Amino acid sequence: MEHRVVRDLAELPSYAFGPRMTMWWGTLAFCVLEGTGFALALGGYLFLAFINPDWPLGPPPPLLWSGIFTILMLASLVPNFLTESAAREENLSRVRILLVVMSGIGVLLTGVRIMEFAVLPVRWDFNAYGSLLWAILGLHAAHLVTDIVDTVIVTVLMFTRHGFGRRFSDVEDNAFYWNFVVLSWLPTYFVLYWVPRL
Repeated sequence: MEHRVVRDLAELPSYAFGPRMTMWWGTLAFCVLEGTGFALALGGYLFLAFINPDWPLGPPPPLLWSGIFTILMLASLVPNFLTESAAREENLSRVRILLVVMSGIGVLLTGVRIMEFAVLPVRWDFNAYGSLLWAILGLHAAHLVTDIVDTVIVTVLMFTRHGFGRRFSDVEDNAFYWNFVVLSWLPTYFVLYWVPRL
């Protein structure tokens, strides 16, 4: 009779951080997929700009609200990095404070995006330029709101009895996605707000 060695795996951790966690790979795949969507939308915009000598077909969008939005997005990377670090350290009190800060930043950014939509100089149904401008900004706004909802849910969970263990990995995953939301905005901002002025 053959004897098999049985190993006790009870002491192995049930969660991890970064690439050691399955959720991280799922979020990375989602970012690649959504990044491709942004690339296609911006590519369509640039194609129309290239073939149309009168582009843009209306005044370019004003820079005030988009500039404020961009500065806030870049500034949000600091508390987001601190949130991710606190999650890796499993420092519950710091994670709670920083998640509240990130939730507030998200709400503030949503308000600025609404102001940005309010001053766009062309309607979404006026021409191809207006349609693409609104569609691309709407696409990014959807990602912004999605991440804010996720951040608020994770924040609430961290203030309950569920605020331990793998929830710290969820916080790190949320911070990872926020980096994508910020980084996807930078080429979008350049193409929509500065290319028409070049």
